[in-house]
Amino acid sequence: MQLPSKRGGLAHALAALFAAVLVATCGVALATPQAALAMTTEKATAKPNEDGGSGVIGAMNTRLTWEGTVESGEDVSSVTLQLPEGATFDGSTTRITVLEGLNRVNVDGTAAPSGDSITVSFATSIPEGSLLRLEVTDMQFPGEGGDYQVTGSYTTDDGASHQLAASPSITVIANTPLQSIVNWLDNQAWVEAWNSNQFLGMFFKPQLLVTSFSSLFPGWLLCLGIVIAAYPFAIALGLLFSLLKISKHRLLRAIAVVYINILRGTPLFLQIYIMFFGLPMVGINIDNNLLGIIVMAVNSSAYLAEIFRAGIQSIPQGQYEAASSLGMSYVQTMFTIILPQTVRRVIPTVTSDFITSFKDTSLLSSVGVMELMMFSKNLTTVSGNITPYVAAGIFYLIVTLPLIKVVSIVENRIARSERGEGPRPKAKAQLKEAADVQ
Repeated sequence: MQLPSKRGGLAHALAALFAAVLVATCGVALATPQAALAMTTEKATAKPNEDGGSGVIGAMNTRLTWEGTVESGEDVSSVTLQLPEGATFDGSTTRITVLEGLNRVNVDGTAAPSGDSITVSFATSIPEGSLLRLEVTDMQFPGEGGDYQVTGSYTTDDGASHQLAASPSITVIANTPLQSIVNWLDNQAWVEAWNSNQFLGMFFKPQLLVTSFSSLFPGWLLCLGIVIAAYPFAIALGLLFSLLKISKHRLLRAIAVVYINILRGTPLFLQIYIMFFGLPMVGINIDNNLLGIIVMAVNSSAYLAEIFRAGIQSIPQGQYEAASSLGMSYVQTMFTIILPQTVRRVIPTVTSDFITSFKDTSLLSSVGVMELMMFSKNLTTVSGNITPYVAAGIFYLIVTLPLIKVVSIVENRIARSERGEGPRPKAKAQLKEAADVQ
């Protein structure tokens, strides 16, 4: 029994000698166990006070939730949470939750906000092994946004103060001028009274109307882009099929009649579905936006074909006879005499068709094209409010109302010109020169 004891003593002696050598030669001391910190930061999260969004926006009321665990051997009497300069806890309210295992412990406390920090003092100390959760409502992060960590300190029963470990970063979205307008509206008494009306609050909520304009703008641009890109092709196709329909060849007329009647006689909604879901089935895959342009161009061309045909046939037959007497061919007559007069006459009707096509782009939302109505639908789903659709209607009016006014002016001028009212351009210029001489 003595041999093992001697070996054990020898081992301890060698270990002590090895440690002494390390300290003497390298200045390396063997690690000794350190006392555990009294509190460990578990997490810190934040989300907006209001439902309907997950992004935290700076300089807006936010709900901050911080959690920490009290380690063994210590009790915590107060906790101070600290954020970078620009944040504020002023005006906030704090809720204290303490859990011992799965059991909730009732602990009262007082919160003292002071600018970018808040100190929560507990009526009874938080016991060791407990999970402490502080939920601070109506606090605000800095308006410029960024990634922020919650730091601070805590005080134990013996009065000692210790630093809290920094929490994981919380990403905050920068506050924009648009959001500042929304914040201002939130604080207006008339807005609160307006929204208290069930109809006005559901269809014309001012705060949501302002944010909708910003959110829907890309969809509005796409609507304009689709119809502007489609219409030149629609005009070319419409003119082609109008000439085919008045052709002397029966086969060409039959082709034009079938094309025009099918497109005008079936809903645009059906044509969109055939193009978007039918073409991929036969191996033709086209970008959604480009396919939207094609569908709108083809559909509009059928209506424009009838508009051009009516315009061409409204030109007196004497124009054809006069051109023929001058030795002009049919093609020359059509492109130099008839069509210029036709264009002048059909401008109001073509403009009206452009307005209709612009509004019909809303049907593309049914197949996933991210145009104006698709953005409105998504925003309405998130907010649970109809106001985004009203905002979309305003975007449509921004385009349609000026065009309607233009159509009215052009129609009046054409009517006056055909009645012979008002000076002709040359006569008007002569009158101006005479006035300058006098």
